[in-house]
Amino acid sequence: MQQYEERDEHDNHENHEDGLRGRLVRAGVDLVNAEGAQALSLREIARRAGVSHGAPRRYFPTHLDLLSAIARQGFAELAERLSEEDREEAGARDRIAILARVYLAYAGTRRGMYELMFRHDLLESGRLGLRETSLPLFAHLTELVDRATTTGRDAATTTGPDAATNVGPDAATATSPHAGPDTGPSADAVLRAGALWANLHGIAQLWHWGSLGLATGGTDPAPLLAAALDAHLGPAEPTP
Repeated sequence: MQQYEERDEHDNHENHEDGLRGRLVRAGVDLVNAEGAQALSLREIARRAGVSHGAPRRYFPTHLDLLSAIARQGFAELAERLSEEDREEAGARDRIAILARVYLAYAGTRRGMYELMFRHDLLESGRLGLRETSLPLFAHLTELVDRATTTGRDAATTTGPDAATNVGPDAATATSPHAGPDTGPSADAVLRAGALWANLHGIAQLWHWGSLGLATGGTDPAPLLAAALDAHLGPAEPTP
C-alpha cells in the first residue's frame, strides 16, 4: 500500500512540475505576442504565471533556456500553419508560393514571436533542440526549390505529408552542400532557398516598418512576393 502511495506522490510531483513549466512557457508566449521579445524578462514571465520571480530558475537554468522553449512554440505554430495550408497535389512552385504567403502572414500577425524565433543567439546555442525544430522548415523549402528548379523532378516526385513538420536529428542533412540527386537537394537549391528565405525575411521586416510601402508606393506585399519568386526561381510558366 505504501508503495502505491509513494508512486502516486511521485506522479503528482511530476505532473506539478510539468504544469508549472508549461505555465511559464505559455505565459512567455502570451507576453511575447502581446508586447514583443523585449518584454520577456524572467521576472515578468514569473509574475504572469503567478509564481515567485525565482521559480523559473527551477525549470530553466538560464534565461536563454526559457526563451528557447518559448521560441520552440513559435516554430511549432508556424509548422502547423504551413501543414494546414499546404497542397501536396500542387506543383513545387505553387507550394513555395503558399509557404511564402504563410510565412509573411505569420510575420505580420506574430511580430514578437517572429522576431524571437530568428534570434541568432537562440539558434546558435542549440538550447532545448531548437534547431531540430527550425531546420526542418528550411529543409522543406530547400526540397521544394530543388524540385521547382530541376527539370522533370517537380512532375515526377512530391514531398511527403510530414515534410513541413517532421522534426528529427537527420532533418538538416537534406541541406548539405554536398548533396546529390540521390541524397537530397543540390547545392544550388540550398543557395537559392537561402537567398529566397532572406528575401522573404526582408520583405516581412521592411513591410512591417513601412519602408517598402514608402519606397514602392504599394499597399500590398503580394507583388513583391511574386517578384521575389521570379527572381529566385525564374519566371513562372504561363497558365494555359
